[in-house]
Amino acid sequence: MKLLMNAMLMATVALAGFGPAAADELRDQALAMFNPLPSTIPAVQDNPITPEKIELGKALFFDPRLSASGVFSCNSCHNLATGGDDNMETSVGHGWQKGPRNAPTALNAVFNIAQFWDGRAEDLKAQAKGPVQAGVEMANTPEQVVTTLKSMPQYVAWFEEAFPDEEDPVTFDNMAKAIEAFEATLITPAPFDAFLNGDDAALSDEQKVGLTLFMDKGCAACHSGVNVGGNGYYPFGLVQKPGADVLPEGDKGRFAVTATADDSYVFRASPLRNIALTAPYFHSGKVWDLGEAVSVMGSAQLGEELTDADAEAIVAFLHSLTGTMPTITYPVLPAETRATPRPSGEVK
Repeated sequence: MKLLMNAMLMATVALAGFGPAAADELRDQALAMFNPLPSTIPAVQDNPITPEKIELGKALFFDPRLSASGVFSCNSCHNLATGGDDNMETSVGHGWQKGPRNAPTALNAVFNIAQFWDGRAEDLKAQAKGPVQAGVEMANTPEQVVTTLKSMPQYVAWFEEAFPDEEDPVTFDNMAKAIEAFEATLITPAPFDAFLNGDDAALSDEQKVGLTLFMDKGCAACHSGVNVGGNGYYPFGLVQKPGADVLPEGDKGRFAVTATADDSYVFRASPLRNIALTAPYFHSGKVWDLGEAVSVMGSAQLGEELTDADAEAIVAFLHSLTGTMPTITYPVLPAETRATPRPSGEVK
């Protein structure tokens, strides 16, 4: 059966005839729904990005001493070596507790309309503060974080360089601004961007078929824009609600933020860049296979049972969203002093 489906797909590819004219037409259709990544670091609101701020943010992103236990850093759940997430169903945090939702990727997160699955953080600055204080994640306090950072002279010097106009630059807010500046550099240009920018050969014929299906079937209604998603909120189960194994009944998504009945089981549409690297899928982290995730979305959101051939072609297109990581040198972090707070693993 699979051989027959593959043969049918190849016949579709042959009929599609993606010559220059067809590729141009497909590109024009795609550009009406998607935007290529910018070639420069995007600006963020109320936080001018400088090289000094980026370097400080990188150190903070990798520093586990922002957590009460001294074990967990931002990179623990948003591992830049594994697609910007931790490839776990839900993340492990303070006292080895498990979080309630799958960790989204930090890659290209600067382009999302808001952060977290329910959009409760308006930007990366707000997002950076959340896990540090969450009892199930890093379980720290703003006061303890500032005390920790001020106990290390190198950090004080780095904050002074990153925020030169401030009398007391080592603050919790500035920690978050520095992390935001670093995360704004985590942009991964992909073959899809090259195609949008005019390179016909950047996508294979199968990927072009998948892109066509992705648009024609309606996937791009929610997954559009520069991040191929991440720019709107939609009910999970728009047409047919998935089972509790995929959509746990106790997590009502954005309803917890807005307390509006219409926001029950509403989530931010997942950004799909690097999606092939970030299994398992959905906020529940219950689906480990990308093809299965595509099929679930077909029935839940589109009301359509996708054929194996269509799902495979869409998966092929999604692989074209796997981008090139920026080169990141693991930072050498400042040394502790006698004044540095000692780690605590106690769960309160």
